[in-house]
Amino acid sequence: MGLEKEKSDCSIIMDEDEFNRSIEPILSKKGNVYTAEPDRDPNDINAHLKVGFEDIIAEPISTHSFDKVWIGSHAAFELVKFIFYRLLTTLLAVPMAFILGLVFGVLSCIHIWLVMPVIQSLMMLLPSVQVVWRSLTDMFITPLFHSMGKSLSSVQVKSTEY
Repeated sequence: MGLEKEKSDCSIIMDEDEFNRSIEPILSKKGNVYTAEPDRDPNDINAHLKVGFEDIIAEPISTHSFDKVWIGSHAAFELVKFIFYRLLTTLLAVPMAFILGLVFGVLSCIHIWLVMPVIQSLMMLLPSVQVVWRSLTDMFITPLFHSMGKSLSSVQVKSTEY
C-alpha cells in the first residue's frame, strides 16, 4: 500500500519460430524438423562410384564453352544419371537382392558345413601324412637323387661355336 518509487519495465519477447501464427504448416519449414539421411555406405565400399560432372567432363581454362551450355550439360548429366539410377534400381534392386541373398546364403552354408569340416579334418591328418611323406622321401627319393648327383657330377659340358 505504499507508493512505489521505482518504475519497472516488463515486456514479453517471443521468437517468431516459437509462436508462429501463419497459415503454412510447421512441417513445411526445413529447419530442424528433418533429420539427416542415414549413410547407406558407412564403410565406403563404393567410394569409387562417387562421380560428379566435373570428374567426367572438365574444360581447361584455355577452352571454355558458353556458360549456358556448361550449365545445361551439367543439369542434363545429373538429371539423366539420377533418372537412370532410380529406374534401374527400381527394376533390379529387389531381384538382385533376392539372388545375392540366395548366393551368399548358399556360400555361407557350403563354407560352414562343408569346407571348414574338410579343412579341419585335413589339418588333423596332416601330421601323420607328414611322417609318411618324410619316410617315403627318405627311402626312395633321397637315395635316387644322391646317386644321380654322384654319377652326373663327372659329366662335363663344353660348348663350341661353328
